[in-house]
Amino acid sequence: MAVKYIKKAAKTPETDDHKTQAAVQDILNDIAKRKEEALKELNKKFDKYDGEVIVSKDKIEEAIKKVDQKTKDDVKFAHDRIRKFAEHQLKSMNNDFEVELSKGLFAGQRLIPVDTAGCYIPGGRYAHISSAVMAITPAKVAGVKTIICASPPKDKDGANPGIIFAANHCGADVIMNLGGVAAIGSMTHGCFNNPPVDFLVGAGNQYVAEAKRIVYGKVGIDQFAGPTEIAIIADKSADKEIVAVDLVGQLEHGYNSPGWLFTTDKTLADFTMKRVPELINELPELAKVNATAAWKDYGEVILCDTNEEMAEVSDRYASEHLEVHAENLDWWLKRLRNYGSLFLGEETTVAYGDKCSGTNHILPTKGGGRYTGGLFVGKFIKTLTFQRMTKEATKVVGATAARLGRAEGMEAHARTADIRLRKYGFSNK
Repeated sequence: MAVKYIKKAAKTPETDDHKTQAAVQDILNDIAKRKEEALKELNKKFDKYDGEVIVSKDKIEEAIKKVDQKTKDDVKFAHDRIRKFAEHQLKSMNNDFEVELSKGLFAGQRLIPVDTAGCYIPGGRYAHISSAVMAITPAKVAGVKTIICASPPKDKDGANPGIIFAANHCGADVIMNLGGVAAIGSMTHGCFNNPPVDFLVGAGNQYVAEAKRIVYGKVGIDQFAGPTEIAIIADKSADKEIVAVDLVGQLEHGYNSPGWLFTTDKTLADFTMKRVPELINELPELAKVNATAAWKDYGEVILCDTNEEMAEVSDRYASEHLEVHAENLDWWLKRLRNYGSLFLGEETTVAYGDKCSGTNHILPTKGGGRYTGGLFVGKFIKTLTFQRMTKEATKVVGATAARLGRAEGMEAHARTADIRLRKYGFSNK
């Protein structure tokens, strides 16, 4: 039997994309032309903020004093685990090396961090304190020289104090009271006496995502991001209430955040259809509004016949977050191939990864898990190659390169080999 949609989404994560492109391009063009003047106007227009853009040391200290000690301790807890995980990721990467590929021909690689990274920290509907830890920590572990952080002003005093504390604790060199497209434009063009960044990371709304897409090429970006997604694979062994609660846990992100359930258990599918709206109605107002719209337009419940069928559907969706509430977790770990981050068993949940458990929460969406993973220390590191040769190696390498150049119709390429072959006394035949 083919998969059966108990609930089918009315929209897809791409539904809103076309609405933002022209507006974002106009703003970025204005920033490129008028720089700081345009950025200050955007701060006034969108965030009603007219204060300093670069957060001074004195303002950082003021913000730190506003953060309660328990929140500080929690940020340090999260930072410690995310840093340790990033350090192990760095160790797992191949080291610099050089190898003799044939007699006299040596080639190698060097792993070199980018010089400057820009980290965008959302701060609109919610204060994404944990996002500062997620974005800045792997950059610091990678060895990035200059880390610039930007977050939208919360009020007349600037960005959320918790975000400022976390950014400072994790090692940001510059913190800016700047949000949305303005932040992306500022970091791209090097405004307020900052260097232009080489690499931009961080989640945000559709305007931030579109701005990153447009500036890609002038700077590197972590990924093309969309609304937060969750998928749950669940069989008859799953705790139905936990499954429903975990779906709702991600729907509160926004009106366009998809939530998908893949299950072989019809009773779980029916329970979810009834229970999710009930749980949403119990939320605080902002979360309730977001989750209601997200479940109505983007929620899906898909009934499958077998575990293999669930795995196939899941790999096709390539969800940003993927939870597995099923028996034989090792089988799922080995079988599943496409996702941003995987959460195995009911003991863990997306919220743990979102906040503090160690893996990164800046992850691919809109099917991006088919071709990339989430933010990690390696994203801030360039794999650069080099080669060197003895004159004797030219006898074989030069002659081969010359023949291939002429076979491709690229005579000038071939002649760069010819001149060396002649100089070193070798034939180009």
